[in-house]
Amino acid sequence: MLIYSDVLERHEAVSPAETDMSQVRQAIDAAHAALSERQNDDGHWVFELEADATIPAEYVLLEHYLDRIDDEKQARIGVYLRRIQGAHGGWPLYHDGGFDLSASVKAYFALKAIGDDIDAPHMKRAREAILDRGGAARTNVFTRIQMALFGEVPWRATPVMPVELMLMPKAALFSMWNMSYWSRSVVAPLLVLRSLEPTAINPRNIHIQELFVTPPDEVKDWIRGPYRSIWGHVFKKVDTVLRPIEPHFPPGLRKKAIRAAIDFIEPRLGEGGLGAIYPAMANVVMMYRAMGVADTDPRVELAWKGIQDLLVSNGDETYCQPCVSPVWDTGLSGLAMAEASSGPQATRPAETREKLRRSMDWLRQRQILDVKGDWAINCPDVRPGGWAFQYENDYYPDVDDTAVVGMLLNREDPEGNREAIARAREWIVGMQSTNGGWGAFDIDNDLDALNHIPFADHGALLDPPTADVSARCVSFLSELGYAEDAPVIEKGLAYLRREQEPEGCWFGRWGTNYIYGTWSVLCAYNVAGIAHDDPSVMRAVEWLESVQRPDGGWGEDCASYEGATPGEYDTSLPTQTAWAVLGLMAVGRRETPAVQRGIAYLVSQQDEKGEWQEQPYNAVGFPKVFYLRYHGYKQFFPLMALSRFRNLGLSNSGRVEHGF
Repeated sequence: MLIYSDVLERHEAVSPAETDMSQVRQAIDAAHAALSERQNDDGHWVFELEADATIPAEYVLLEHYLDRIDDEKQARIGVYLRRIQGAHGGWPLYHDGGFDLSASVKAYFALKAIGDDIDAPHMKRAREAILDRGGAARTNVFTRIQMALFGEVPWRATPVMPVELMLMPKAALFSMWNMSYWSRSVVAPLLVLRSLEPTAINPRNIHIQELFVTPPDEVKDWIRGPYRSIWGHVFKKVDTVLRPIEPHFPPGLRKKAIRAAIDFIEPRLGEGGLGAIYPAMANVVMMYRAMGVADTDPRVELAWKGIQDLLVSNGDETYCQPCVSPVWDTGLSGLAMAEASSGPQATRPAETREKLRRSMDWLRQRQILDVKGDWAINCPDVRPGGWAFQYENDYYPDVDDTAVVGMLLNREDPEGNREAIARAREWIVGMQSTNGGWGAFDIDNDLDALNHIPFADHGALLDPPTADVSARCVSFLSELGYAEDAPVIEKGLAYLRREQEPEGCWFGRWGTNYIYGTWSVLCAYNVAGIAHDDPSVMRAVEWLESVQRPDGGWGEDCASYEGATPGEYDTSLPTQTAWAVLGLMAVGRRETPAVQRGIAYLVSQQDEKGEWQEQPYNAVGFPKVFYLRYHGYKQFFPLMALSRFRNLGLSNSGRVEHGF
């Protein structure tokens, strides 16, 4: 489907008159129908959430740790792991990415456990690539812990992490309460495991000693960075001092600390599992096994079920998701459907209103109104009112989901959703950090020294404020327009101005990457009333237009988190193109050649099912460490962009009236 025949071959500006609006409308109708079909009967949407080889490989090893091996399931995971092996012989962290040592060691270990012959060509290539890069001894902390659980390396290969950390108050530097939500939920059961030092059952006696350049017992420098500051060297010395002392901590104190860990974990267990993220869930299952708790115990059964719910089967493949994203997917799909079904040329407005009514009912049922989660440690007087990312994760709502859901409820039925919106607003206002920004899950979670302890070699132990999340909160509060929120919004805007990069873009902490961040902030600027010719806006527009590709689209992959040029990739992508044109339209650029060409690209890339296809990853869990591919992004963001383009062309003001 093309707007004009040579859209993919030329870079000239396209005038507004050249845009065939009938084809834009056809694309909207087709995308609306496709997204509509994916809605569940109860009103919610959920798409696959894919990471790299790490989580599927860890799941395979978990079954071998527990001796709960499902051979059929493991064979299907093996098909998946072999398919995503890179040309470099190892496994990348994202589509078409470079070799990652830790992911490669885990994937190799899992495939060997599944039954692959180590002399098979794909295993030989992987082993050679791993050895060429220093071998398994040079993997990250989490991989070394995994290997220690199987006896492949001694426990001294891992940092000292006394379970007594569970007893430290928030005022202490190493307190659990100074870590991010994901770190807290992963670390609590891991500390118990570390104190008990269990060994996997490993019934098939699978080992990977062939991946070590030096035999593990002879390695002397397990803890060697990366050191990102002087703190890294300081904490290395602390680790050295603690190592001989830690085994002699009083038994009574250790018992008390393990009890504190259990007391932390068990109230947070639910159908979604601890933290509703795979690493925490797996650690809980292994912890209970190490403590001698039977698999038939309700707590173990609940944790195991949560893990099983993460598995996805497609064709002859199975993989394990890191978590699920129904609230996020429903909020974003709902906003795209709302945009498509509004305006003078609305697509199926009556039918869509009914679909969105069911979505809002589903979402309201999941608003967390009576649980003060971990976030309350820093703001005990704030009432709950947020939404979590997953089906159930009451202790860990986040402001990003809450703002998106709040904007959907406000857009579709502000009166009927008045109480839900009011509680969301109250919670988001209460969650603003001191510097004016918002972190995703906590206030002022920015004690940077913690990112330099040996355990935190991934550099992602914290949840500091970020531009993309802060922009969403500013958008929501500005859209509501309460006069008393003006100081909160002004602080947020001041934070966003400070965060703008020299190039004119903003870093995207939770989406790839600078295009995501820049789109987010421009939406917030617009609804907050920042002039479209404001210097900060102009720099952002100039940057976005400068990174548009010759075919009219935009593209950016995860390499931009690793030093690659912001906003660039070797191909255009529907998701990033949608973000770019949405950002430009938010600040009055609907009629510009850049937007017209971006719309042309989106229409040209739509398939016969009304959907878009892309393989590159479009989000991030931890920059440089863990990346994500939201399978829904390529469906609902292009629909939103095309619908907004249509609607702005028919509006009296030509201005985007919404925060998203």
